[in-house]
Amino acid sequence: MAEHPAYPVGLRLTGRRVVVLGGGQVAQRRLPALIAAGADVLLVSPEATPSVEAMADAGEITWQRRPYAEGDLADAWYALIATSDPEANTTASAEAERHRVWCVRSDDADRATAWTPATGHSEGVTVAVLTTDAKGRDPRHTAAIRDAVVEGLRDGTLVAPHFRTRTPGVALVGGGPGDPDLITVRGRRLLAEADVVIADRLGPRDLLAELPSHVEVIDAAKIPYGRFMAQEAINNALIEHAKQGKSVVRLKGGDPYVFGRGMEELQALAEVGIPCTVVPGISSSISVPGAAGIPVTHRGVAHEFTVVSGHVAPDDERSLVDWPSLARLTGTLVILMGVDKIGKIAETLVAHGKPSDTPVALVQEGTTAAQRRVDATLATVAETVRAEDVKPPAVIVIGDVVTVGPAASAPRK
Repeated sequence: MAEHPAYPVGLRLTGRRVVVLGGGQVAQRRLPALIAAGADVLLVSPEATPSVEAMADAGEITWQRRPYAEGDLADAWYALIATSDPEANTTASAEAERHRVWCVRSDDADRATAWTPATGHSEGVTVAVLTTDAKGRDPRHTAAIRDAVVEGLRDGTLVAPHFRTRTPGVALVGGGPGDPDLITVRGRRLLAEADVVIADRLGPRDLLAELPSHVEVIDAAKIPYGRFMAQEAINNALIEHAKQGKSVVRLKGGDPYVFGRGMEELQALAEVGIPCTVVPGISSSISVPGAAGIPVTHRGVAHEFTVVSGHVAPDDERSLVDWPSLARLTGTLVILMGVDKIGKIAETLVAHGKPSDTPVALVQEGTTAAQRRVDATLATVAETVRAEDVKPPAVIVIGDVVTVGPAASAPRK
């Protein structure tokens, strides 16, 4: 008999009985998707992995702690046979055939009536990949195809030309610390759908080069300000383009809400009724120290870390930071935007009790090819910044965690 390809179909299992025989690793992998599909899952197995047992304890599945018995599949719509007993698998498979229950077998796919595809999900789309002939079935091959398709949908490199998704309104997208690979999957997809991108200087610039030629890229630093303040002009630009029905991405460095003035932009959009999506980003306050070999917390060294803006000096009346209290903390202090104020900051911390030999690390251009790390102490950091010509953007880490990892870091390659 000639071998025919499998017929692909999507099963709607909400409220319908699905029987799973065996509580091992196969069940552990397959059960979450069955639960997510709303199936009424009955697990029949004398034992189960801790993860499967947790699903039963949470009431997500019904578990009968016994071996398979004839009749278990009588009321099933779908069955997954994955016990370690070949004889039980064969008997159960025969029962499924008699009751016309579609059945997957983990031990012998050729004797099953259904195959499980390699599946993935992206924004409401389910991708399922099956090989077309039984002899060439290779789960690694189908998984690789699945991964390539899902990744393409997520990052926007795979887009149906006549059905391009557009999200009218504005998305505030955190671009991460600088390395283009550190933007979130959702952020990258929204960039691929954008008509207009208004980008910060500290955003991941390499991503802009990947945008299609029709996308209008606006450097936020070069928006004409006229009688407006810089932030007000940026708000007005977002509103103007969104009102034209365009999909607008405001690409910001790090996370929009970590010293990124993202809430100001969202409030301005809300006032005129423009929908806004906020996509969190990887904050440089954690990722940049990590890229330089510095954990912001470490067992036995630091149980907390505090992130502070250093763009206003401690003695400036506009400062909202309680520097005396920070000096008394025993954890890690991470300072953003503080390179030109670090001398005054160090002086203030020492004046309020922080030991002058407290380690300090400055990580310039973190996560990029130009990354470099310069080490000092509170007593020496001001002179070190001048001598080493440390420039923004740089993340400053103060505390004993600086000495936990490697003492120095070569430029990232």
